[in-house]
Parts: sequence; C-alpha cells; structure tokens
Amino acid sequence: MGRKRKGRDISGWLVVDKPAGPTSTAIVNKVRWAMNAAKAGHAGTLDPEATGVLAVALGEATKTVPYITDSLKAYVFTVRLGQATNTDDAEGEVIAQSDARPSDDEIKAALGSFVGEIMQVPPKFSAVKIDGQRAYKLAREGEEFEVEARPLWVEELVLVDRPDTDHVVLEMTCGKGGYVRSIARDLGAALGCHGHVTTLRRVWSGPFDAEDGVTLEQIEEMAGTDALDAYLRPLEEGLADLPELKCTPEGATRLRNGNPGMVLASDVEYGDEAWASYEGRAVAVGVYKAGELHPSRVFKAG
Repeated sequence: MGRKRKGRDISGWLVVDKPAGPTSTAIVNKVRWAMNAAKAGHAGTLDPEATGVLAVALGEATKTVPYITDSLKAYVFTVRLGQATNTDDAEGEVIAQSDARPSDDEIKAALGSFVGEIMQVPPKFSAVKIDGQRAYKLAREGEEFEVEARPLWVEELVLVDRPDTDHVVLEMTCGKGGYVRSIARDLGAALGCHGHVTTLRRVWSGPFDAEDGVTLEQIEEMAGTDALDAYLRPLEEGLADLPELKCTPEGATRLRNGNPGMVLASDVEYGDEAWASYEGRAVAVGVYKAGELHPSRVFKAG
C-alpha cells in the first residue's frame, strides 16, 4: 500500500513572479512548503536566470496544467549582438564574435522569417532528450550530438528597444515549446553578427500575468499562514482556452464518477474538447458528443 501524501488538500493556481536564480522546481517546492500543499506542479519551465510568470498548480489544478502549457505565452528579452555562446545565453562561454552590427531596419526585416510556423532547433544546453538522456547533461560531458528541429508557432516577434549598438530588446508571443535562446542564436546567424540572450522575462502565460504574481519574498513572509491563500486563483482559470458547458445535477454526478454526463445546449460542436461546470465549479474536461460530455479528466467536488 502506497504511503499517503502529507499536506493540505488545497486546489488552485498561485501565479509567481519568479526572480532570477532559483530553478522552476525550487519555486514549486517553496510554494508547496509555504502552503503545506499535498500536491503541486508548474505549467512551463523557466531557466534559472529567467524571470516572470511561473504558474504553480496545486491539488486538482494540476489536472489543468496541459491547457496552460499549450496556451500562448509572451516573453520580453534582450539579445547581445556580436557574440555567440555555447549555451545561447550569458551563462555560457563565448565561442564566436563579430564586429558587424545590423541597423534597426535590418533587424526588423529579419524578424519576419521567425513569425508563423517555424522549425526551431532547441539549444544543446536544454532539457530535450537525446537517446533517453537530457541534452544539457551530454553537453556538459562534452559529447558530440545533434538536436533535431521541431515546429514552433510564433504569433508575433517585434523590436521594442535598442539600448545601444550591442543590444536589442524583443518581445515574442509564441506557443508551446519555444526556446527564446534559439531565437536569439538564429537571429544573430541570420543577421551575420551572432547573438545570445542576456535577459529574459515571461510577461504572461495564458490567462496569467507577471504583474499579478506574488514574489518569492512574499511567499516566504506569508509561509505557514492563511494569508497566502488569498492569492490562490481558481483551478477553472486553467481552462480559460476551452469552452464551458453547464451540466445538470445528475450530469455532474455521472461525470464525477467518470461516466458521460448530460450538459446544457450550447454552440460547442460534436467532438470538441470542453469543460463542464456545476454551480460555477469545474466538474470534468472531456469531449462533447450529442448533449453529453465524455470525461477525460474529472475534478473532485469541494
């Protein structure tokens, strides 16, 4: 018999404005400790030196993590022109340099090739798996390997500032799996001058904004008290990109038992993914079929 998980049975989202330094896992562990939560996870890793939105899911909200992970996200980042590093950020070693410095107009023109459905090669210092091993582990050991390109949807990529000739500030809105370091590397290559990321901030992720996030200092100050609970956001916010279907009392009971349940009429089409609610609370996520929701994820009542 498995050991029972300790901690409070608490559900919802805590939006953290992550500082530079700690890993995403460390932030999740800190939140779980501070709130004495039985279960916690996050929607989308940030590199240790990156800042901004880290959406931490607690309890039943962990079942909605995939929907935040799949949603659009926005990043503001600074690219250092003229230098390439082995990690594609300022933490790595400089491996190539150039005296070339493109104009603002040249940069704006180059950005167009990074918008839409693009193929992106993740950095070698990343968590992608190569033959079952993390790429960063192989890179640290000096192994020679190639990382395969993968598709990425980039909604927007714009120049927002040019502090000096060596630096450019960009803002990108993209889908799941985007590596800002790869954008900086590939933009530098396209411009013939090299480039790497020096600062990175995730300003929003799905429905969550960095400006609404709690800081690590606030988490530590309120740890072990009920004060932090006031910042908890309902798990339903993790379903913002899916249509909502209201269900009958009988439908809610059936859905919570894992069976198809009746939902009220709506404009959701047959076969669409949606979520069912009863009295304002999420009951289940599933596929809509002829007046019923067929559940794939069920949320506990409470």
